Amino acid sequence: MAEPIESMRNPPARNLPGLLVSDNTANAYTAPPESLTREDLARAKDRFAVERTRHNFRLPASWRWLRLLWLLAGPGVLVFLGENDAPSMLSYAATGSQFGIGFFLPFIVLTFAAAWVVQEMTVRLGAVTHRGHAEMIFDRFGPFWGVFSMIDLVLGNFLTLITEFIGIRAGLGFFGVPPLVAVGGALVLILAVTMTSRYWTWERILLTMALFNGLFIPVALLTHPDWGAVGHAFLTWSPLPGGLGSSNLIMMMADIGATVTPWMLFFQQGATTDKGMQPRDVNFGRWDTSIGTLLAAVFGIAAVLATVPLFTHGISAANFQGAQFAQALEPYVGRLGATLFALGLVEAGLVAAISISTSSAYAFGEVMHHAHSLNRTVKEAWPFYLVLTGSALAAGAIVLIPHAPLEFIVLIVNVIAVLAMPPALLFLLLLVNDRQVMGNRVNSLWLNIAGISVTVALITAGISYALTVVFPQLF
Repeated sequence: MAEPIESMRNPPARNLPGLLVSDNTANAYTAPPESLTREDLARAKDRFAVERTRHNFRLPASWRWLRLLWLLAGPGVLVFLGENDAPSMLSYAATGSQFGIGFFLPFIVLTFAAAWVVQEMTVRLGAVTHRGHAEMIFDRFGPFWGVFSMIDLVLGNFLTLITEFIGIRAGLGFFGVPPLVAVGGALVLILAVTMTSRYWTWERILLTMALFNGLFIPVALLTHPDWGAVGHAFLTWSPLPGGLGSSNLIMMMADIGATVTPWMLFFQQGATTDKGMQPRDVNFGRWDTSIGTLLAAVFGIAAVLATVPLFTHGISAANFQGAQFAQALEPYVGRLGATLFALGLVEAGLVAAISISTSSAYAFGEVMHHAHSLNRTVKEAWPFYLVLTGSALAAGAIVLIPHAPLEFIVLIVNVIAVLAMPPALLFLLLLVNDRQVMGNRVNSLWLNIAGISVTVALITAGISYALTVVFPQLF
């Protein structure tokens, strides 16, 4: 069924009358839609399961809460485990191999705490407005900034997508899989997951895949880490060896970019909207985001610990790629550990490729006023699926070009993400402090302090990096 033309400033409801009643907040629309689409019916089915559980008082309160968490979790876990992508895990691996156990362990935890602050605002914005991030920017700040945010996101996402396929190619290269087969197989899997035409199915498949990010934990355990040194690193936070030199600053920027990036805002808000979350679900959205943050932080630290033996034995890993890390670790973790490390890179690349291409498609559909839901069929939302699959196909093709500057792209992509993040955060802070948008769910004083602190920290990091490039003699 064709979707009725929608006004950006007065969109029709996505709630079915009598079934989904939102909290008394601005932009919580309750009027019946002009016509029902497959998207409406699929989302209503998911929401009915939530409401039935919420009002099933025959269940003990604890079981009812756990059941609701199971139904409402997804976007938060996916956005964080998706951000633990191939270049991120390689950044963590490079951190462990170059610095060992010390400054960067608590630093990585701090970056994840900053990311939680950002994503909490995102899920709240999506649950209250029922609209995607690019659409909100378009609506509140005008077409120029809406289109600008979409183009900026799509270009940044495309560069990141290239790095995901580099990680997949490198990980499978450890097993002797030819690049064409590695990239082609990944594309087939991405297309298969995407074409379910059902958000719930897509989300659960992707969540299952994302949990394999935990493969880095057994690799770390096989290295027999010095847990006393790990505890000391967290309790004392030793200074950065060598100070804020340009190479150290680049590593810090890469680790920040491995945790806080613009695509995460667009993906989680789009997924929250596609899932049909309501203002009353915000607390579950926070739990979902917290679980994702915790899992991603543990898996990221595991990737650091996994490569500490390279630092201990003085093996230079400055120019290592994915398969080279696995090969270099084999004498210390055995064939099993090296295999798990390589498979972890493949998983990281696959989950991120699906998540990032979906965030591009959400933004495109929102700004161009096309249907943008994974509850739609390809026929109903072909521009959405075209952006999603086309960006993945193009990125995979570039990875197969002989002599393409793949190492340079991997190095620079996380740094670009950090530099692009402050403008995105400024838009987010303005939106979540707008009572016309958020009603009584605007930011609290403490959330504003945290959000502004994160923004200032990222701006400072970007300026510091720029100074190391322009005035290297100062560092």
